[in-house]
Amino acid sequence: MGTQSSYSLSNGNTYPSVSLPWGMNAWSAQTGKMGDGWMYSYNAEKIRGFKQTHQPSPWINDYGCFSLMPVSGRMRWDENSRASWFSHKAESAHPYGYEVYLADHHVQAAFTPTERGAVFFFDFRGKDSSWLVIDAMDKGGYIKVIPKEKKIIGYTSYNSGGVPENFKNYFVIEFSKPFAMAHNWRGQNLSGDTLEISGKHVGAIVGFGVGAQSVEVKVASSFISSEQALINLNREIGANDFASIFTKAKKIWNQELSRMQIEDDNVDAIRTFYSCLYRVLLFPRKFYEVDANNKIVHYSPYNGEVLPGKLFTDNGFWDTFRAVFPFFNLMYPSLNAEIMEGLVNTYKESGWLPEWASPGHRDCMIGSNSTSLIADAWLKGVRGFDIETLYEAMKKNAELEGPVSSVGRRGIDWYNQLGYVPNDVGINESAARTLEYAYADFCLYQLSNALQKPKEEQNRWLRQSMNYKNLFYKPNLLMAGRSKTGQFPNTFNPFKWGGDFTEGNAWHYSWSVFQDIEGLKQLMGGDSMFIAMLDSVFKMPPVFDESYYGQVIHEIREMQIMNMGQYAHGNQPIQHMPYLYQYSSEPFKTEYWVREIMDRLYKASPDGYCGDEDNGQTSAWYVFSAMGFYPVTPASNQYVLGSPLFKKVAILLPNGKRLTITAENQDADNRYVKEVFWEGKMVSRFIDHQLLMKGGSLRFSMKAYPFFRNDSKVYPFSLSEQRLLK
Repeated sequence: MGTQSSYSLSNGNTYPSVSLPWGMNAWSAQTGKMGDGWMYSYNAEKIRGFKQTHQPSPWINDYGCFSLMPVSGRMRWDENSRASWFSHKAESAHPYGYEVYLADHHVQAAFTPTERGAVFFFDFRGKDSSWLVIDAMDKGGYIKVIPKEKKIIGYTSYNSGGVPENFKNYFVIEFSKPFAMAHNWRGQNLSGDTLEISGKHVGAIVGFGVGAQSVEVKVASSFISSEQALINLNREIGANDFASIFTKAKKIWNQELSRMQIEDDNVDAIRTFYSCLYRVLLFPRKFYEVDANNKIVHYSPYNGEVLPGKLFTDNGFWDTFRAVFPFFNLMYPSLNAEIMEGLVNTYKESGWLPEWASPGHRDCMIGSNSTSLIADAWLKGVRGFDIETLYEAMKKNAELEGPVSSVGRRGIDWYNQLGYVPNDVGINESAARTLEYAYADFCLYQLSNALQKPKEEQNRWLRQSMNYKNLFYKPNLLMAGRSKTGQFPNTFNPFKWGGDFTEGNAWHYSWSVFQDIEGLKQLMGGDSMFIAMLDSVFKMPPVFDESYYGQVIHEIREMQIMNMGQYAHGNQPIQHMPYLYQYSSEPFKTEYWVREIMDRLYKASPDGYCGDEDNGQTSAWYVFSAMGFYPVTPASNQYVLGSPLFKKVAILLPNGKRLTITAENQDADNRYVKEVFWEGKMVSRFIDHQLLMKGGSLRFSMKAYPFFRNDSKVYPFSLSEQRLLK
């Protein structure tokens, strides 16, 4: 799902990731050229290799990658000559295994994963000559062939940034059959008689002689050392063969996916749901290992040292704070506690919280959204990590600029002085930064209150949570950039992408007031005007101004072609917006649009997303929405209700309790909610996290037409309302 993508148009920008949930390594067929972020394209005709990958996004690209590729006939190793035609008709892709027929080599190839390794099976069909190519990629590597041990060891230094100078991914490869011939290669040339080689682009090619039927290959890697790579191989694979590792990986995936069991006759939607759920369970990746003394250790991509404790990576919090991490707090709180422990280690090792890590700090996106992750976890009862250190880190993140623009807060001095980041002081995306800083300040307020910090400290974050109001441009009822002297633009173009905003325009970002929708509604003029503004997003034509970028970026194109007006579900800032009708007198419009988005913009197919999937976020939106609720405001402990997609979803909660969600009369025609009951008691518009964690029954009664419920004043959380109640 999502693999039919390109630079100009993303239908997900995914690849078939064969891995275990949150595994350190993933494996995928490689159709793209080395270095191409679109490593697997559904429209491709040839496979160049089977690649160990850590790529979270084509825009971030890969690190620590190397590949294996079987060939037959003449010896060939460069990626063009070894490539083979393949067909999806002779391809099988699952989370726990991949198999394909390589037509040019008459080879059946398959692989199955462990957390830090994989087992391959190559059936050469008795060809006269059969070979396996190992490619350490072209940014530095080392290969040593050890024929007596039927083994190859080596490392790759391949990376796309965010690593210290000593970064390496060490690998060990063991074969079930001896080598009849072995060579190293450098670039286009064989290296003579030597079986040990290093350089910018090196690899190996080993042959298995005439009539070799099949070869099983065991692979594992480590960011610590060759010795640790062997430990990982022996611990995770050992004497197990392909079939037993395949069975184990399948069991692990089925165990996780079956924690949410659906009863419905909409098979297409069920396939889409589980495809999305699989994506939610891939990131962030574990970046730690278990050493010879059974101690958890990790190589630090921040200072280059091997240190105790856990670490996770490959995540952009600008995307995933919205729904992925709230999903973890609902279904995987113990995992999220480990991720929080990793954030503590990141802060200790780099001095900063990560905002986009792959594997270390990357200069991508904006905001200090790690604050949302930490506050939401703590307020929802996740424990087992050093919250005081993280609170200290959150404050530092909120008070200083970082070594790269994605860390800390760019323009913080202006923000503190004016209550917003001005758009004429050389800082791009100023309005988006202001809105995201204000939401992060809300998270700081919520956490400081829970930790009983001094009132003066709490009040600072509370005041700054309202800074979003400083950018409200009353003539257009939207957010706009503002100069350091307080001037709004003379000519305001709400359709202009970029500039004051991040990968969007004013129609998209004006709703990024997660903490205070009621306050935003009042700024817009109250209930009726708020509804009219929400309606306008869907009613307007998908016009755009791309002048800031100088080209139509893929996010713009994805909005344009989806036939939902200015609604741009393919990018994250607006994804919560359909739920905002629940803060108005027309909540049924949430039910209408949420169902429209699920039905029209998601499909279990190669073009199944409407934009970048982004580390599980766009998938998590679907998973939550299909259940019937969504975390509009992380750190508020509420879920806003929508329109459940299935007749029944039975959920095994992490505490052993069972949550059952049913929708009476639910079908394609009945998308509107008449009543909602929690354990027989009527609820309205939202439900608390703590209630759901007790287990029980959430029952929706569905209708074919909008139902006006008499609960117009019972709105979900807004900070303005909370302050009034005090």
